[in-house]
Amino acid sequence: MGDLSYAPLVPNGVGGNYGTKAVPTYVMAEAETAPLPKITIEEPPPSPPPARRSLIARLGDLPMRVIYRIAVGGVATLAVVAAAVVFLVVDRGKPAPTAASALPASSPPAASSDPSDPSAPSASADFSASADPSASVDPSALASSAAPSAAASGTTAPGTSATSGASGPSAVSAQAGATPVPTPVPGRSALAAAEADPRVPAPPSVRKLADFPGRGAPTKGRVKDKRSGITFTRFTKAWKLVKSAPFGTRRVLPVVKGAGHRGMLATCPVPIAIQDELKDTAYLAARWTLNYHPDGSTITWTASQAIKAGKQKGWLLGYQVHYKVDGKKRVSTAAVALIDVPSAKPAMVFITIPDAQKKRRPDINTLISSLRVL
Repeated sequence: MGDLSYAPLVPNGVGGNYGTKAVPTYVMAEAETAPLPKITIEEPPPSPPPARRSLIARLGDLPMRVIYRIAVGGVATLAVVAAAVVFLVVDRGKPAPTAASALPASSPPAASSDPSDPSAPSASADFSASADPSASVDPSALASSAAPSAAASGTTAPGTSATSGASGPSAVSAQAGATPVPTPVPGRSALAAAEADPRVPAPPSVRKLADFPGRGAPTKGRVKDKRSGITFTRFTKAWKLVKSAPFGTRRVLPVVKGAGHRGMLATCPVPIAIQDELKDTAYLAARWTLNYHPDGSTITWTASQAIKAGKQKGWLLGYQVHYKVDGKKRVSTAAVALIDVPSAKPAMVFITIPDAQKKRRPDINTLISSLRVL
């Protein structure tokens, strides 16, 4: 096998050294090593709590739609509170209601003419007694008024309207007015108050109505005022049907420029205090019609006579109404007729024709002679 030579044995280092030989790795692994340092991780200190923000600052975090809704709600609440405060203040400042202020403001609807009239509206003239504009008013209070016409001053009472087609001075004519509610005079009767009115002279003596010359307007059929309980001839062409309130029926003549007034024919239950004598009631009624003439009008009597409507008794007063328009003297020819009817109040027929339309004066005679009771 060849010559094997063995090196001399050398101590393995126990109690000696290894000499120059390499040290085995298992011997190096068993050598002492320095201990590893202990690593510790410090925990961060707790963060301080967030500062408390104000309510205004936190509103900025809300969506805009929420902010808009809050703003609108606040404004609405303030408006309601303000309205309530104003209502309470105004309500406390109101005076106690009086009999005049408690009157209803509504007026009865317009009455219709005879059904055979193709140009007339088909409104009914049959009204209940409660629709009477004077039913809830003290008649003596109406008769004791000495105030100028509300219509002539350009005012319109509740429930009335201006006559259609009026313009210029005629727009403030008495056609657009309504009966004012005067303050009654304590201790004075309605008749005595009328006699003290400087616009109206003392009751006239008996005098027959003049027969006005000329040809009257054409007529066709009859008008039935069921509210007043009378009927009369229906004029055609010149006389136009208009809104009746506060009358039972009403017709007017065309507007004449510069006349300051337009002709009118109206009927209704007598709107003033009923006296013992029918002629005294007619006297108060004629004074009442000044409310449908220009402001400052005065009366002079032209007729006073008993009449009949069929078998029913009546009384007629004829008069002239004097007034001024733009400083110029004008006059209207007028008449009031009262007819005793079975209802509670006599029926009143009122017609007035200004001097600018004096050719229509014969219509007064035609109207009075045609009066009948339904």
